Amino acid sequence: MEFKTLKAIFKHLFNFLVLSSLSFTATANVVLVDGHVRAMPASVPNTAAYFTLENHNNSDVKLVEVKTSAAKVAQLHTILEEDGMVKMRQVEGFTIPSHGSLTLQPTGDHVMLLSLTAPLVIDDKVPLELIFEDGQHLMIELTVLKQTAAQHDEHVEHHHHH
Repeated sequence: MEFKTLKAIFKHLFNFLVLSSLSFTATANVVLVDGHVRAMPASVPNTAAYFTLENHNNSDVKLVEVKTSAAKVAQLHTILEEDGMVKMRQVEGFTIPSHGSLTLQPTGDHVMLLSLTAPLVIDDKVPLELIFEDGQHLMIELTVLKQTAAQHDEHVEHHHHH
């Protein structure tokens, strides 16, 4: 009889531990796959960050803010077409679907880094703090890369020259 009581206690303890581990942050399951910050001439005070995040959660996660020491302001932007004109607009956030990904790229959603604190040099590392709607933070670091025409077209189609 004593053994059954002990077994029941362990079962409750085990269930408690499993449930408490499930309540850990959803953002812990959001991972950086790839990314870079676009290199710009030293005279240009703004640039953009592009990256891909994967959401390994069973629920959607929303990226609502980005902070960085490399710029005074970081804004979430999207590209819209209005009356045949392509325009950039600041948005409230980007939703990363459950078991899906978010890709920020030159032709779509991206993070604008405005009023750079210093010119960025190719191969510099730029720290970004991603802030999610649930209050969780994810620190990432992106390398400054030169945006070439080939990189820009890479998402459209691959060109092979022989």
